[in-house]
Amino acid sequence: MLTFDTPEGTLTVTPRRLAIAGWAGRDQGSVQHHIAELAAIGVKPPSSVPLFYRASAQLLTQAENVEMLGGDGSGEAEVCLVSDEDGRLWVTLASDHTDRKLEAVGVAESKQLCAKPVARQAWPLAAVRAHWDALELASEIEENGQVVSYQQGTLAELLDVETLLAKLPAALKQGESLAPDTLLLCGTVPAIGGIRPSPRFSMTLTDPVLNRRLSHRYAVIELEVAQ
Repeated sequence: MLTFDTPEGTLTVTPRRLAIAGWAGRDQGSVQHHIAELAAIGVKPPSSVPLFYRASAQLLTQAENVEMLGGDGSGEAEVCLVSDEDGRLWVTLASDHTDRKLEAVGVAESKQLCAKPVARQAWPLAAVRAHWDALELASEIEENGQVVSYQQGTLAELLDVETLLAKLPAALKQGESLAPDTLLLCGTVPAIGGIRPSPRFSMTLTDPVLNRRLSHRYAVIELEVAQ
């Protein structure tokens, strides 16, 4: 169960489906940049774009600490659509934390291995839809004891809501919208300096029009790999 603080009060969702939109950039140049970024760590290019990867809804967590087998994982800040039990859409923030070593073997498999941290706040989609492209997505990591900027961009760089929903597989839809009790991670912006692991990850989604922000941070607890 996920609980969100919203401008309208507390929202509780029991997720039944989770999907992650990959290669979801609006500009094909940016998409190719991300493909090259992942190719640099051994990930095969996609057969088509965007792709929607299914993962277990049980991976979703709002905890401040997540466990990770080995040290090859890294986070990705993503805007996330939440469809509640009535099918109403909300906007929150999530991290597509991924095992990069396994990603080089199989992207879908790597998505299934790691927890997917989710913020504890959400906004109604209707409240931000008119200025969607202005929303700012950012993340920071800890590197050599210092906090450094890891991602920075706006949602204008990603496919808009209508386009993503139109391309959704039927199993994730109800009518023309996201099926109730479903979360959809909607894509990410490039990493500054390349994809790399970090013991701490923080992310924000800023609304400069309504002067507010969603945020979440988490620490990665690395589990030893038995030999």
